[in-house]
Amino acid sequence: MDKGLQSEGKMIDVQQMIERNKNKKSFGERIEKIIPFFLLLCAAVSVLTTVGILFTLLRESIGFFSNVSLIDFYTGTSWSPWSGEYGVAPLIGGTLLITLIATLVAVPLGLMSAIFLSEYANDKVRRVIKPVLEVLAGIPTVVYGYFALTFITPMFQAFIPDLGIFNALSGGFVVGIMIIPMVASLSEDAMNSVPNALREGAYGLGATKLEVVFKVVLPAALSGIVASIVLAISRAIGETMIVTIAAGATPNLTFNPTESIQTMTAFIVQAATGDTTFGSTIYYSLYAVGMTLFVFTLVMNLIAQYISGKFREEY
Repeated sequence: MDKGLQSEGKMIDVQQMIERNKNKKSFGERIEKIIPFFLLLCAAVSVLTTVGILFTLLRESIGFFSNVSLIDFYTGTSWSPWSGEYGVAPLIGGTLLITLIATLVAVPLGLMSAIFLSEYANDKVRRVIKPVLEVLAGIPTVVYGYFALTFITPMFQAFIPDLGIFNALSGGFVVGIMIIPMVASLSEDAMNSVPNALREGAYGLGATKLEVVFKVVLPAALSGIVASIVLAISRAIGETMIVTIAAGATPNLTFNPTESIQTMTAFIVQAATGDTTFGSTIYYSLYAVGMTLFVFTLVMNLIAQYISGKFREEY
């Protein structure tokens, strides 16, 4: 009798375990069905945000171009919205000048930093230098702006006496410093992805360390390096606070870096914080300039994707 009760008790325990396992399995299956929809929702947020921004820019830009000719906007050489002059060329020229200076600063320094960290530095040195380098990416841009205004500009004035307090040279130089971590970090990742077998094969053929770097590693990591440079340039094009503080607010169509200029982002800040009447042509000009900036950034990102795909090496 006791044995029968024990057997019956064991059967009940087994049945309970089976029921619990079924419940766990059904709960896990429900989670498996829910997770893909949740991930799709997260991805859709980014897409919908981009679509919303583009829709807003297009809608408001149409209101601007209904009052100002598209040809006059992009070919005019005088930008003074409060006087009715809407030639955006000075703003585009100022943006390109800042970007050019920043690129000339960031690409050599960032690329050489990446080469050192990837090919020459030991683990102890890399653990110290790389975090310090990446700290630059976390500094607020307004701090960079005042650094350019109060430190870099006086330093440059010691060599260029007629350099004004607001100038493109200081702004572009500090923007270049700001984007160095982007070039260095992404380029180093591209170099680290090159298989060591390629390096060892080059050493086996008698190549020196420098030859391995410039004839093996850099060509093999070219797609990642170029993509990092293009993305850094995109970041420089969209920079706001540094150029607003250090480069001035003079819409000047010039390629002289010692003069004060104004970029597209700096005008947006100026107009957005000034006495701009809602619904006025000046108000709509914010969106027209923003749309132009959006197109610049979009083109740079498309170029980066094209280069990455065209020159990607598969190992």
